[in-house]
Amino acid sequence: MIGNNWLWNMVNNIPFLRGFIMKKVYTMRSDMIDSPPTYENEHPYITLDANYNVSFYTRTLPPVPVECPTPMGVAGKKILPDVDVLVNKLFIREKFKPEPIGTSALFSFFAQHFTHQFFKTDIKRGPQYQWGGHGVDMTHVYGKNKHDENLLRSFKDGKLKVQTVNGEEWPPLSKDAQVEMKYIMPVPEDSKYALGHSFFGNLPGLFMYASIWMREHNRVCDVMKKEHPEWDDERLYQTGKLILLGRQQIVIEDYVQHLSNYNFKLLFDPSLLFGEPFQYQNRIALEFNHLYHWHPLMPDDFTIGGVNYTMKDFLVNPKLVIKHGMATFVDSLSKQNAGAFTVRNHGKYTLNVVKELIKHGRTLRLQPLNNYRKRFNLKPFKSFEELTGNKWLAKELENFYGDIEAVEFYVGLITEKRRPKAVFGEAIVEMGGPYSVKGLMANPICSPKYWKPSTFGGSVGFDIVNTATIEKLFCQNIKEDCPVVSFKVPGFVEEPEKPEDQHGEL
Repeated sequence: MIGNNWLWNMVNNIPFLRGFIMKKVYTMRSDMIDSPPTYENEHPYITLDANYNVSFYTRTLPPVPVECPTPMGVAGKKILPDVDVLVNKLFIREKFKPEPIGTSALFSFFAQHFTHQFFKTDIKRGPQYQWGGHGVDMTHVYGKNKHDENLLRSFKDGKLKVQTVNGEEWPPLSKDAQVEMKYIMPVPEDSKYALGHSFFGNLPGLFMYASIWMREHNRVCDVMKKEHPEWDDERLYQTGKLILLGRQQIVIEDYVQHLSNYNFKLLFDPSLLFGEPFQYQNRIALEFNHLYHWHPLMPDDFTIGGVNYTMKDFLVNPKLVIKHGMATFVDSLSKQNAGAFTVRNHGKYTLNVVKELIKHGRTLRLQPLNNYRKRFNLKPFKSFEELTGNKWLAKELENFYGDIEAVEFYVGLITEKRRPKAVFGEAIVEMGGPYSVKGLMANPICSPKYWKPSTFGGSVGFDIVNTATIEKLFCQNIKEDCPVVSFKVPGFVEEPEKPEDQHGEL
């Protein structure tokens, strides 16, 4: 979908053609994901548990059988490279590398906050287990269960609890809504906020998204109360949830549009699938979870309202958003470059995360990258240089693995050369796309029984759903002038790729 701009401009402006192509995208991408699911982590063959045991992540490919001669099957060395040596050589950030098409930090936090709805690994039980649902369910806003939902609700006019600080509405403190929150370091009581997701108090960017969705829910309830003054608190609350869940337009038309950087203008329209043999159910695959570890996008420091904060200052400090105000905070993240998803670009605070991820991949006996490329109809790489586009990196990988058919899944994803004018390499886009499309479109909200005005309280609610954008989400919930709201840094000019970037040491 990258090519002649004039042709794509014509397609994008002809509704019939745009809808026809988008329908093909929905069906072709979704058909690549097994439904019902076939594999789970305990067996290298099909089991009923793969379908019925929802405490498991499902798997796209079965685990490498334990009796195989090498960890990757039959290819490569009999012992995988030491994780610490691998990370020290290929992952540690020595100098920050900005994302080359100008992706903003606002995008990075959107990716993190959105995916935390369904990537909920139960580490206490093992990396194959998860403790939440298997789809987009807005639990990161409303809480993981009914008990937490009730703690976060005001039970008045359908709204969520809030507190007002500096003239703006923010989530309540934990003492006023005692949902469980988990912090990576000690936190003062006056910095503990009650949020839908237990991790969201650890990063101001996640707190920002939690706050803006809270405001949006309450704003929608005000709109619906005016439209339906006869409705009680429960009806307003439930309809508010449906309207927020229905706003997947933001995910497809803003978020996925940016990360793919297609010339084709993506479209969110569930009705395109009506009448098609489509299953409205989804299971999260552990490969999708591994694929989505995009920690290199996180910079080492942040400039908010002209003040520089190191990552150490930023961690577990949600009050930064309140201190600077929503408008300034959003504006600042929109104008700051995210990091590039590439080698030697993990900040020191996420190194342990990538080490654990690689160890989990080995525990789960994930098949090598080339096997997944074949599964998703991509040509397997024939050499390390074809994978990386870089002689030095190719040599390092050859020293580690010995055979291109033995490169580990995540290591292969992060060392793959970037697709031209895109955020990621081919594999992440072409594997992540099917998982994403299936997960989004299989949501019951997209089914014919749900996707109609009456579900959303009538034409007014349905219009809110169908006209959603990331800019509206923020600007309709900020009292001041609308800040810059962008997944791409304004004015960013992509530089031509330098020859040494492809053939010299990174």
